[in-house]
Amino acid sequence: MSKLQSPRGTHDLFAEDQQKFDHINALAKKISQDFGFSQVSTPIFEFSGVFQKTLGDTSDIVSKEMYEFKDRGGESLTLRPEGTAGIARAFISNGLTRNIPLKWFYAGPMFRYERPQKGRTRQFHQIGVELIGAKDYKSDIDVITLSYHFLKELGLYDKGNTVLELNSIGDNESRQNFRKKLVDYFTPLKTELSEDSKTRLDVNPLRILDSKDPGDQKLIEAAPTLAESMNDESKHFYDNIKNTLQSLNIPFEENSNLVRGLDYYSHCVFEYKNSDIGAQSTILAGGRYDHLIKMMGGPEIPGVGWAAGVERLMLSSDFQGETKPPVAIITIAENSEPVGIQLCYKLREQKVQAEIIDSGNMSKRFKKADKLGAKYAVIIGDDELKSNNYCLKDLSKGEQETIDITSLISKLKF
Repeated sequence: MSKLQSPRGTHDLFAEDQQKFDHINALAKKISQDFGFSQVSTPIFEFSGVFQKTLGDTSDIVSKEMYEFKDRGGESLTLRPEGTAGIARAFISNGLTRNIPLKWFYAGPMFRYERPQKGRTRQFHQIGVELIGAKDYKSDIDVITLSYHFLKELGLYDKGNTVLELNSIGDNESRQNFRKKLVDYFTPLKTELSEDSKTRLDVNPLRILDSKDPGDQKLIEAAPTLAESMNDESKHFYDNIKNTLQSLNIPFEENSNLVRGLDYYSHCVFEYKNSDIGAQSTILAGGRYDHLIKMMGGPEIPGVGWAAGVERLMLSSDFQGETKPPVAIITIAENSEPVGIQLCYKLREQKVQAEIIDSGNMSKRFKKADKLGAKYAVIIGDDELKSNNYCLKDLSKGEQETIDITSLISKLKF
C-alpha cells in the first residue's frame, strides 16, 4: 500500500455532506415516528444463513456481493447487505409474535461488494421501515404514504423529477402461473439470454424481468405479463392500493416489469426513481413480504416495508444546512487566556459556536477569524481585563463597542 486511504467503495463525510446526511436521517426518523413507527437497531453482522435463506441463491447479493467471513469459532458471518432480513430475524428470535402489529424504523450502514460508481458504494447507509403482522392493503398504504411524505418533505418532488412506480407480483398462486408462462416463453430463447438469465430461468425466471442486459431487455419486451396470470384476490388487493393512492392524490406510474431483486416479495412492490442521479436512479424501494418470516423458520406472519439509500438521497436533495457563524474570541493580553476560556465555555453553554484565537499578530488573528466565517470577534486585552467588559467587533461592518458579559451573551445569541 503506497499511501494510507479508505478502502475502495467507501467514503468519508465532512462538514456540509455530514450535515446533509444527518438531516436526512433525522427527517426520516421524525416522520416515521409521526406515522407510529419506533426505532430499532440490529447487529451489523448476522449468521450468513439469515441472508442466504431469504434473499435467494440466484440474487446478485448472495451470489456476488455479500461480505461473508468465518470468525475464530468457525461460524460463517455476513456484514448485512440490507435491513429487512435482520429485522425479521430479530422478530423471530425475540419471540414477538404476540406483539403484532409492529411498526419499526431503522437506520445504519450496509455492505455489498459492488463496482463503485455514482450512487453505489460498498459501504452505504439505509433508512427503512417495516410493518410486521398486518395483512390487509391498508398497511401497504401506511408505508407508501410515509415514504411519499418523507421524500416530499425532503424536497425531492419540487423539481418534478421523482416518480413512484408500482407493480403487483401477486400471491403464490399467481406467481406460479406466471412462472410457467415465462419458462414456456424463454426456454426456446435460452441461447439468446445472458449467462445470469440462463441461470435464473432454471431457478427463478421472474428475475429475468429485472435484467439490465440489453439483449435480455429486447426479449422481455414481448414476454408475458404478470397481469395475465393474476387471480382475483391479487387483482383486488392491488386495485385497492391504486384506488386509495389516487384518492390521496399521490401520483404513481405502473411498471409491469418491476419485480424487485429479492425472493421474499409478494403482491405490491414499488420504487421511487429520481432522474437527476444517473443510472442508479432508484432512491427508495420496497414491497410486501408475506412469507419471509416463515421462510426463516418463524410463523406465517406478513410484513411490508421499504428502504432508501441515504447516499442516493444526498445526491438528489438540494438541502443546504443552516449554520450559524461562529464567534472568534481573540485574547491579546498576557493573562487573558483563562478569561477567554471561560467566555468561550459560557457562549457554548448558550448554544453559540465560539472559537479562541490566541496566536499570531492582530492582522493574522483577524484573518483566522475571517477563515472561520466569524461574524463577530470578541477582543480581550488589558483594558478589558481591568474593566471586566469586552470589546465586541462586528467584522462585516467594521464597527465595535464595549459591552458587559450579560449584554454580550444576549447579543451573540443571534
